Amino acid sequence: MNRRQVLVIPTGVANLASIVAGLERLDIEPILQADAAAIADAEYVVLPGVGAFAAGMKYLQKNALVDPLVRRIEESKPTLAVCLGLQLLCRESEESPGINGLGVIDRPIRRFSNRVRVPQLGWNKVVPADCRLLQEGHAYFANSYRLAEAPEGWRAAYAQYDGNFIAALERGAVLACQFHPELSGPFGLDLLRRWLDNDATGGDAC
Repeated sequence: MNRRQVLVIPTGVANLASIVAGLERLDIEPILQADAAAIADAEYVVLPGVGAFAAGMKYLQKNALVDPLVRRIEESKPTLAVCLGLQLLCRESEESPGINGLGVIDRPIRRFSNRVRVPQLGWNKVVPADCRLLQEGHAYFANSYRLAEAPEGWRAAYAQYDGNFIAALERGAVLACQFHPELSGPFGLDLLRRWLDNDATGGDAC
């Protein structure tokens, strides 16, 4: 029996080893590919990311991946964005002034203040609000920037660090996590399983 396949976009700024290992632990075959047609047609797509906002957007633009990613998300096709991947969905980031993000979330990404240690490295509690995929638990974060408010039409889970911020968002079959589910033990692997088994469509909005 063939294993399910998940297309993972090798952005060049991502730590691919951890997301690949996480998928393989679930008996999923990761396919590393940066091809617009493949992204449009794939059943599942993961947009990982560790690194700078500008470098991530430059890679997506250089490989003509912006439009197919935006279409996937607008059509609520199964798509997972991780860490920087969530931030790339937004309009812009304080990390890279003047650089446009994918814009499917019309909100800015802001840096944590100087009141706390930056980056946030370690485990933090995730608290969902009326979510289907996201559940309460502890997840591993590694971030200096964050989304402060939930956009309209998305279900959200929150965490506390320098105040409330978005730990993750979901809309239909689209899941965006500021934390790393693949590094978050059983909590994260269970979330990946629910995303892979999710049959939600674009009609699932808040």
